[in-house]
Amino acid sequence: MTAATSSTLFPQGSTPGAYAATPRDADAVLDGLDPEQREVATSLHGAVCVLAGAGTGKTRAITHRIAYGVRAGILQPASVLAVTFTNRAAGEMRGRLRQLGAGGVQARTFHSAALRQLQYFWPKAVGGEVPRLVERKVQLVAEAAARCRVRLDRNELRDVTGEIEWSKVTQTVPEDYPAVAAKSGREAPRDAAEIGRIYATYEQLKRDRGVIDFEDVLLLTVGVLQERPDIADQVRRQYQHFVVDEYQDVSPLQQRLLDLWLGERDSLCVVGDASQTIYSFTGATPDHLLNFRTRHPRATVVKLIRDYRSTPQVVHLANGLLSQARGRAAEHRLELVSQREAGPDPAYAAYADEPAEAEGTARRIRELITPVEQGGGGIPASQIAVLYRVNAQSELYEQALADVQVPYQLRGAERFFERPEVREAGLLLRGAARGGSADPALADADIPSQVRAVLTTRGWTSEPPAGSGAVRDRWESLAALVRLAEDFAASRPGATLSDLVAELDERAAAQHAPTVEGVTLASLHAAKGLEWDAVFLVGLTEGMMPITYAKTEQQIEEERRLLYVGVTRARRHLTLSWALSRAPGGRASRRPTRFLNGLRPGSQAAAARTPGGGGGIERGAAVPGGGGGVRRRRGPVHCRVCGRALTDAGEMKLMRCEGCPSELDEALYERLRDWRAEQAGQLGQPAYCVFTDKTLLAIAEAVPGTEPELARISGVGRRKLDRFGADVLALCAGRELPSALDDEGDGDAG
Repeated sequence: MTAATSSTLFPQGSTPGAYAATPRDADAVLDGLDPEQREVATSLHGAVCVLAGAGTGKTRAITHRIAYGVRAGILQPASVLAVTFTNRAAGEMRGRLRQLGAGGVQARTFHSAALRQLQYFWPKAVGGEVPRLVERKVQLVAEAAARCRVRLDRNELRDVTGEIEWSKVTQTVPEDYPAVAAKSGREAPRDAAEIGRIYATYEQLKRDRGVIDFEDVLLLTVGVLQERPDIADQVRRQYQHFVVDEYQDVSPLQQRLLDLWLGERDSLCVVGDASQTIYSFTGATPDHLLNFRTRHPRATVVKLIRDYRSTPQVVHLANGLLSQARGRAAEHRLELVSQREAGPDPAYAAYADEPAEAEGTARRIRELITPVEQGGGGIPASQIAVLYRVNAQSELYEQALADVQVPYQLRGAERFFERPEVREAGLLLRGAARGGSADPALADADIPSQVRAVLTTRGWTSEPPAGSGAVRDRWESLAALVRLAEDFAASRPGATLSDLVAELDERAAAQHAPTVEGVTLASLHAAKGLEWDAVFLVGLTEGMMPITYAKTEQQIEEERRLLYVGVTRARRHLTLSWALSRAPGGRASRRPTRFLNGLRPGSQAAAARTPGGGGGIERGAAVPGGGGGVRRRRGPVHCRVCGRALTDAGEMKLMRCEGCPSELDEALYERLRDWRAEQAGQLGQPAYCVFTDKTLLAIAEAVPGTEPELARISGVGRRKLDRFGADVLALCAGRELPSALDDEGDGDAG
């Protein structure tokens, strides 16, 4: 497995490969955070919702939040439970927390946390041992189908298993499956009643054999906490503070478990992005994220929109993709603002057929990994990815990369720590750590040197073998261990080989593989949470993106979000391609995906549907009888001409740099000044109490046509909008206003 992101278990700093010592105190934990990330880190009381766009540093924000709370003495490490969705993400979170001086915090997946509690409380709640966990439920589903006299091929078996999993996380019992599936708009792979019978038989088989499956872990934990208030109270005494990552992917069952953990408390921080909801077929729903403010009206909402990952060109395409979106998630989309220097524009490529697309992609990758001194891009192979809609598309790219001698790794294939060479290396390193097999001359050497010495005894060399294939794959695996040792030594001065072995054991348990030097081939779903310097999005034709079976608007919008996730994996280089026919000589009847209309050169633009949301902070609204504060927003302001982040108050009011070209309507500005003088005279106040000069300039430059447009101008608050808004909008529209003398004259005549 390729760990294609530059993050490791022990990162520091905001740039890949940067390391630093553990912060000296709580305040130092906050160093380097932007204003919104700092707000996340310091909002330690009550409910907090972090809406975090792709590449905006959400993991950094929440790990620094936990670490700040621990280092400041506000949170006890053992009282914090952070949950996420993959073992790898949980392992990375634990590593970051250790580096920040907050070891001892529990960071787990929902299933891992639930299983731990179930194993602990089962003897007390039920008695005896927890039933054995079924590792491969598909075999049991096949037996259940056979008992129902239903023959399933391999694909149908996988799909029926998926339907059973969906039913359980949505808390649907077998007899209700047909009705609930129909109401949810699911396209069942077989007759719904038939699937319901297979599901019921599967459940009976498990009961007969005294086993449970992955979903049962959550269901049983929920059952124990609901039926045993004493156990629920014990869990709540243990865990006082909760953090949930990727909250847009929470299922109804996971939300139920979270509610039981919380009880009546609101010490909860959730992080998510509705625009990255791509797992609804598994029961995930963004509704819990979108409804968070309704459930917790006094919550603080922080929006992270500063994108530190991707160039402005990549971010512009990502924003453009979502501007065409429909639905509730689209209404809450975040307009990202790149914080990186400019890069190349995304490239678009049409090929005659699929083999030509694969070959063209492989040639371009070969150019990118060629050293700079030889005229290439100098990008490591591990920092390049080819992403496709379905795994069946990988074969052509495997062959094309092998033909140009570019190493690759299939994400989702054999697990890194289960490879024979990696398991053997682990045993050798464990022996060396005990002093049994390392070169005595290297006893005082640094960790990387000791690792190289151990691996050399099994034929590893510092130079890779020529070509690809099994020999090269073995070398890449061992090279990844060497690089991991180098990273570990850099982050843990004074650590020993035994410490590295312990780190490897933890990574193996979390399936957190190190980076392997090979181009990553992965489906768009498998790429979630990762990033690369260069990304190739391939096969972007109608029927594949969106996929043919996406029929409803909700399904099509999820396909759009899937492409958005793919685009936002790229740091600098992004190529989007499609083939006009499947095979050489075929009819060129395919069309590129509709999602690129108006974005790729030569395509017709469609009108944007959803305005993007800006960043900032919203305090909880006041609640009757409560102490909630007044809702307010603040966030980064960027020059509307050049895009630079503004810090000067005057520039922020104008929303442009002083030196950038002005679009001032001078005639309007003079009318506004005259009107302001008249208003100030009537009020008996200085002119600036109506509007400052800068605010008038901003109005005359923006020329707003509606109340919302006027309200977005700094210096126009709710009170002034109510009092002066109608006059200002009339002036902007070119209409004349009656003067105070005219009003008096009309009164005398009446």
